Amino acid sequence: MPLSRISVGSPAEASQPDALKAALAEFISMLIFVFAGEGSGMAFAKLTDGGSTTPAGLIAAAIAHAFALFVAVSVAANISGGHVNPAVTFGLFVGGHISLFKTIVYWIAQLLGSVVACLLLKFSTGGLETSAFSLSSGVSSWDALVFEIVMTFGLVYTVYATAVDPKRGDIGTIAPIAIGFIVGANILAGGAFDGASMNPAVSFGPAVVSWTWDSHWVYWLGPFVGAGIAALVYEIVFINQSTHEQLPTSEY
Repeated sequence: MPLSRISVGSPAEASQPDALKAALAEFISMLIFVFAGEGSGMAFAKLTDGGSTTPAGLIAAAIAHAFALFVAVSVAANISGGHVNPAVTFGLFVGGHISLFKTIVYWIAQLLGSVVACLLLKFSTGGLETSAFSLSSGVSSWDALVFEIVMTFGLVYTVYATAVDPKRGDIGTIAPIAIGFIVGANILAGGAFDGASMNPAVSFGPAVVSWTWDSHWVYWLGPFVGAGIAALVYEIVFINQSTHEQLPTSEY
């Protein structure tokens, strides 16, 4: 069972050079991702006098996030594994691919990267607000929770299939593309309802900078539940337990 492979690790891991380099890589990748993704929405709103909620704005957001995530995952893949998402890190922790202490180090770096990106956006745009994720009219917190669970399940399942599975072969080379594509597609599906976060750090940065916390719990609970389910399903059903490999963090 995957849960039997969960590793707590030790506090000393947080100060090891490899762990610090991995954390820095996650911080930079998250900064790149959030700056481009959140910034694209701000730019579209400026060009259209607040029209970021139009269908064209949704498409622009999906493309920007897909492209930015492809790059963010690619540039960190050889250092930290390119998680760029606390939910992805959690899914890999559930599968036994990263220890608890390294998971916490990754989370701190990812959250800081998002906050710094939003602060830079606010400063460089002359004080424009980085809008926090929110629910659309008629969408309840529970509706949004289901959206976040399902969308994040698809994301983490894709991560496992293209980057984690030891039987993946050469398909692993397209992992960043597949991960970017599923996020872009999910934004097209869920963006009009709850913003389609799938990533607690992406939601956290704008919430901190704008100090808006309405229904913020949805953007944590949903992704973590979806990630955990995806990890368990893929590990139990598709990864052969007898040949399972404990992959280093730099390879997921």
